[in-house]
Amino acid sequence: MSHTVMQLLLAALVVLPLLGAVAALLPAPPGLKGTSPEQAVLRHGVTVTGVVLALSVALAAGFDHDHPARMQATTDLPWIPALGIRIHLGVDGISLPLLVLTALLTFLCALYSYFKMPTGPSPKAFVALLLVLETGTLASFAVLDLMLFFLAFETVLIPMYFLIARWGGEGRERSAWRFILYTLLGSVVMLLGLLLVGIDGGTFDMVALATDNGSSLSHTTQVIAVLAIGAGLAVKAPMWPLHSWLPDAHTSAPTVGSVLLAGVLLKMGTYGFVRIILPIAPDGAHTFAPYLAAFAAVGIVYGSLVCLALARKGAKGDLKRLIAYSSVGHMGFVLLGIATLTPTGVNGALFANVAHGLITGLLFFLVGAIKDRYGTSDLDSLAGTTGAALYGRAPRLGGLLAFGAVASLGLPGLAGFWGEMLAMFASFRPADGLSRPAFLVFMALAGLGTLLTAAYLLVVVRRVCMGGEVDPAAERAGEMPDGPALPDIRRHEFAAWSPLVALTVLAGLWPAALLGLTDPAVQQLLAGGK
Repeated sequence: MSHTVMQLLLAALVVLPLLGAVAALLPAPPGLKGTSPEQAVLRHGVTVTGVVLALSVALAAGFDHDHPARMQATTDLPWIPALGIRIHLGVDGISLPLLVLTALLTFLCALYSYFKMPTGPSPKAFVALLLVLETGTLASFAVLDLMLFFLAFETVLIPMYFLIARWGGEGRERSAWRFILYTLLGSVVMLLGLLLVGIDGGTFDMVALATDNGSSLSHTTQVIAVLAIGAGLAVKAPMWPLHSWLPDAHTSAPTVGSVLLAGVLLKMGTYGFVRIILPIAPDGAHTFAPYLAAFAAVGIVYGSLVCLALARKGAKGDLKRLIAYSSVGHMGFVLLGIATLTPTGVNGALFANVAHGLITGLLFFLVGAIKDRYGTSDLDSLAGTTGAALYGRAPRLGGLLAFGAVASLGLPGLAGFWGEMLAMFASFRPADGLSRPAFLVFMALAGLGTLLTAAYLLVVVRRVCMGGEVDPAAERAGEMPDGPALPDIRRHEFAAWSPLVALTVLAGLWPAALLGLTDPAVQQLLAGGK
């Protein structure tokens, strides 16, 4: 495919959702209203996100897979010449999988919402916010200018705030405020670091700075820049102990909000570490790598222990909250891989990023469906009052929840396994100059985290899918709360979830498809773009 066509595809990918958001706010043309204007705007959301997904697939098909380390489909135009800020777009083997993942998850969320719109204000605003969110996330992965990256990074915050605050569940306003205050505070610090790098390095161009590999930045500048930029990215990642906004945001968000928050927004933080910190400030990254690895390892164990506490009987744990805390642990593996500063670790981190988006996106969809059917996502209620539980009442839904759980705990042959295994493998032999004994301790903690992850997820499957937690006296009296059968997986749910299941299996059985894209790009990035 010609360079001009690829350029147009990438530019359209970023701009089209924004135009779609504007169009969503306009009155629907008379011929397209269908049974109601609400239905028309939801159909518009499905159409626009579907076209964006098609463009992302076309971009992936036209991508030169023989040279994934080379920046492709590049557009480089002056925007604010006085400040040296340019509209610079491009895609390589690192950003391509994340662009396709974002387009896929947003389309599936729009499709799901068409049939199951969350209760709240006007669908017009909902669709417009969803499309603005998509523009911000796609732009974050496509831009190659530090200031544009910051703008795209910030664009995402406002639509996600409103999605939580207006269409969320109980405690949504407080959760939305925590989300925006935490992430904005992190972003302010990150902006200072980006400005420092751009002014000291003489350019905001990420490719030029990566090629320079920090040679024009003093050691002190790099350390300060990594501390500032890393703090902003770590909040979004989310790294322990900067994660406390996440469980509340997930618990209160509507189903599609949780899917996009876990599947796409968290990836922006870890992508920033790989794209900005590692190649542009390698000395600073080397200085902070042991601390990042330590926080990551603690986060893995902490997230798993909290989930284990939430899963136990009588803890009144919320299933959505449990999966949110599991994200803290899973993203800990991504950060641990990055902290090793080795190609193996960074490839593992990028693989785990995509796997987490697929698996956790599926789990949040499933929990949303369970909450719709039962009216609650409280684990004690689900396990104690449902008798035969999901296997008996909605077997396909129960089977899919069990599949999501075993994929999340890292079963070999499914997507969750490879990223975590590579991150631990890289910790066994980190980059030169890093303390190997320390990283062996982090590897051991990560290994403990995988055992704890298996423990809490199997407890969840036993309680929610198998049920049977009834009062012994009631059981003797024959008062078993079997209840009527629940609606099993509906057609629109099957359509929204099938791609995630298929890709989870495909990535698990054929990891080379993803690693073949990322590895050459990572090797070049760590070598300073040479």
